Formats: sequence, C-alpha cells, structure tokens
Amino acid sequence: MAALSVSSSFVDRNRLWARLNEAVAAHPEPLGSPLAVVDLDAFDANADDLVRRASGKPIRVASKSIRVPALLRRALARDGFQGILAYTLSEALWLEEEGLSDDIVVAYPTVDPAALTRLVQSPRAAGRITLMVDDVAHLDLVDSVRASHAVPVRVSIEIDAGLRLGRQHVGPKRSPLYDAGSVTRLARAILDRPGFRLVGAMTYEGQVAGVPDDVPTAKARSLVVRRLKTMSVSQLEVRRREIADALGALVELEFWNAGGSGSVEDTVADPVVTEVAAGSGLLVPGLFDHYQSFEPRPAAFYALPVVRRPSPGVATVHGGGFVASGPAGQDRLPTPWAPAGLQLTGLEGAGEVQTPLTGHPAALLKIGDLVWFRHAKSGELFEHTNQVHLLSGSRIVESVRSYRGHGLAF
Repeated sequence: MAALSVSSSFVDRNRLWARLNEAVAAHPEPLGSPLAVVDLDAFDANADDLVRRASGKPIRVASKSIRVPALLRRALARDGFQGILAYTLSEALWLEEEGLSDDIVVAYPTVDPAALTRLVQSPRAAGRITLMVDDVAHLDLVDSVRASHAVPVRVSIEIDAGLRLGRQHVGPKRSPLYDAGSVTRLARAILDRPGFRLVGAMTYEGQVAGVPDDVPTAKARSLVVRRLKTMSVSQLEVRRREIADALGALVELEFWNAGGSGSVEDTVADPVVTEVAAGSGLLVPGLFDHYQSFEPRPAAFYALPVVRRPSPGVATVHGGGFVASGPAGQDRLPTPWAPAGLQLTGLEGAGEVQTPLTGHPAALLKIGDLVWFRHAKSGELFEHTNQVHLLSGSRIVESVRSYRGHGLAF
C-alpha cells in the first residue's frame, strides 16, 4: 500500500482514518487508550528514502527519535543503516545487553556514575559503546569510578556545528569546542591519558537538520531559514576540514558523525563526514512536515476516543495533551490528523484529561469514535504508552513494547 505523504489531500487523510479504524476494529482484542500505531508501509518507505538521500554513507539510527526496540531492529536490518546513536549511557548499556547493536555511540556527555561504573566493569560493553566528551571533566568522571585502566573506554569528541555571524551563534548550544585549536587540545589530553581511546568526532548541525525550511504559512521566514542553512553548510564544511586535518596529525578516527533527518544530502556531501544520524525521518512527526529536501510520509499516529459532545460543532476526546519538548509554541502541540479538518481550540488546546476539537468533521463524530493525532516530536510519543501496534495495510500485524513498556526510564 502506498505511504501517505503530508501533501496528501483531505480525501486521502480520511481514507487513512478509515484504514486505521478498520485495523482497530478487526483486532481480536480491545485496544486501550491512548492507542499508538506505526504504519510499517510508511516507515519502510521513509527508510528507503533516507538510504537514497545518504548516497552510500551509513545511517546511524538516533534512538531517542524511535524508543521502540522492535523498530530499531527493523531499521538496522535494512541495508544502509549501521549502529545506534543513543541518548544516555544507561540506555546504551541496555541496548548492548539486549543485542540490538554492537556499535553504539552515546550522543551526549555522561555524568551518571552508576552507568559509568557498569561500563568500566564490562569489557564487552566498553568495546561496543562510545562516550561523547567535550571537556576534560568528562574524563575525570570516568576515572573517578574505576580502580584501574584495565578496561579502555572509547570516546568521541563533539564539536560545535553552529553558524557564527560575528558575535551571533545560530544552532544548538552544545559543545564549547569550535576551532581546530580547542579540539586538538582535548584530543591530546585524551591520547595522553591512560584508559581512553579516541575513536570518533561528532558535529550536529541542528540549525540545518532540525528546522523546517518550507512552511506554507511562513514563506518569508522559510526563505531566511534556507539562507542561514546555506551559509551554515558552507562555513561548517571549511571548519570541519580544518579540524579533521589537525586531528589527522594526531590520531586515525573510526568515524565522523554528523547531521540528522533534515540535512542528510548536505551532510553526506561533506567528504569529512563518514556517517549521518537519522531517526525522526523514519516516523516523521509534525515538526518534520515542511522541508524542501524531502517528501515525508507520516508513520506514527495515536488515537483518542470521543467522550463528549458539548455542542453540535464540538467533539471532545479523552486526554491527548502530549506537548513536545522545546520552546513553548503552537508547533509543539499535537496535530488532529484524521479525520481531516479538525482543529484544537485556542482556549483549551491539547489537554491532559480532555481535548475539545472543532472543524467541520466534529459535527459528524459520535461518542466512541476515534480521532487520530500526530505528535510534534518523534520518539517522545512513546513515552506516553507501553505498547505500540504495528500496521501493515489495514491490519495490525504485531503489538510491541516501547521503552516505557519495558519499564525503562532513560
């Protein structure tokens, strides 16, 4: 079955509504609420498109944008995907123990002494997991939990990938390391320190990968964003080459990770980069709807039942206030997606216990009907549910556990 793109018509979205409802009705057991579904047809189509865009460079799956082990396995089983980009060390240890991957990079510095202790006590895990560092203090924390250097710890240096325009910085506020001098100073400190192996580098250009640049309702802003992206890519390519040359005089790295779902083509075009990260591009949440570089296909949905009809033009569903992280704003709210034409109200928005909806379909909804939503950010949806139902065509073919369903809190 063809995967539905965000540019699809109201008719197509209503067909999706019928398909999702048919799958729920045909399931042999009642399904609780909130009811999360991943459309495997769309997931696989998105995976194929990411591989095409990566032009032969491997894609490291960003686990925080998935948070469902079965879907991580599904992505990693496809040609073109290799390794996991985890978001905490405790998560990485669990993924390694469960056999999901023997190549896991933790994308953020770790200051969790319990997890670090587990790492240095396991030669197998330490050989498969790479920590991210941008300060000597991160090395000190590792040394503080071990009695010897018998188990070497793999580390990667994160380098700031933001755009600098004079005193202005455009991009995520991550690493303090920006130029070749600051990076090589840390690299020398790592190489001179017993018990550590410097194996990689990372530059995450979030201002390119994570910002929509073709929003129909914000054409002027989108034009500015595209110009900033072009400037950022050009500046970063020069700086990455300078840093890579400086590091190359000290050590041979195994990988240079960069980018994200929204920047795949630009990122892999840089010869310094050996792999690109991606996760949101597999599920396509609301924040990834409007990019010039690719045609996304929404793959993750959640359903809420209508529980009230307070007036002829309003249908109220139960719960649903799954607001995404980041700067507070309308773009962090979930989107009523199917049936097409529903809208959140300005007064209540998406509520913890109820969400009233308006728009022409509201008058047609009955108590008990399901309304399907899309979350604004990818993996965060599955922090609200233990089970995820996998859809193929018009049939739920499997029900699997999310991280939360496994009892995990990372």
